[in-house]
Amino acid sequence: MTEAGARLAEAGIDNGPGDAITLMAHAFGRETPRYELMGALRDPLPPETAARFEAAIAARLQRQPVSQIIGSRAFWKHRFAVTQDTLDPRPETETLVALALEAEFATLLDLGTGTGAIALSLLADRPAARGTATDVSDAALAVAARNAAVLGVADRVDLLRSDWFSAVEGRFDLIVSNPPYITAAEMEALSPEVREWEPHLALTPGGDGLSAYRVIAAGAARHLTPQGRLMVEIGHRQGPAVAEIFRAAGLDAVRIHPDMDGRDRVVSASIAATRRNRAS
Repeated sequence: MTEAGARLAEAGIDNGPGDAITLMAHAFGRETPRYELMGALRDPLPPETAARFEAAIAARLQRQPVSQIIGSRAFWKHRFAVTQDTLDPRPETETLVALALEAEFATLLDLGTGTGAIALSLLADRPAARGTATDVSDAALAVAARNAAVLGVADRVDLLRSDWFSAVEGRFDLIVSNPPYITAAEMEALSPEVREWEPHLALTPGGDGLSAYRVIAAGAARHLTPQGRLMVEIGHRQGPAVAEIFRAAGLDAVRIHPDMDGRDRVVSASIAATRRNRAS
């Protein structure tokens, strides 16, 4: 395992030794605490475990993300299945979940759900709530369905194939989204793990990276309840631009919220009374 960690580090992979430990635990086929893993490594690896570990290291050397190799990622209070059809849930997205849970809601809409990490985390923390989660990718919706079943919330979420609001009906107390927001110019600078392995449709809308926010802002009034809230994740340089898009669309109480590292991460808003009346 030490040698494998060194190989990863030499290939320019950050935290190569740590990745090697995670992949060794995966090769054993279970969530293995580190102290148990070190004990198991005192003996020669079973041939099938050695083969799984070498295959996992080979995949990591190709810069496949660890989450895709092991098939899951921890997010909020749960583990979510992850595939090449979904974004890898990021720790900074937990900022959106935490903010959303600061107020009550009975219904929620998650636009571009991917793994379902945001919507399903929120529903798991609010047992009386119901939700709708949309995506344009049938493969991503299938992953979200698996995650909903594991978390025990499948009976409280409708998974809907929709291009943003196109197939959505009704109003919701809470609308959330982590839309594609990377600009076309920024794509080449992404790490290989992101650029080569995650779905580009979920990463970038092209251009200035803001087109999804314009669509969301334009449709929010028709789909929020009178006291409803809208919350979106943003790139850390996009706060002022997204806030201005929301204000220009007639949204009220627009705020920019930082993540744990102090970087702009979420823009929230509600619907001004005059705008709500026109949208009714």
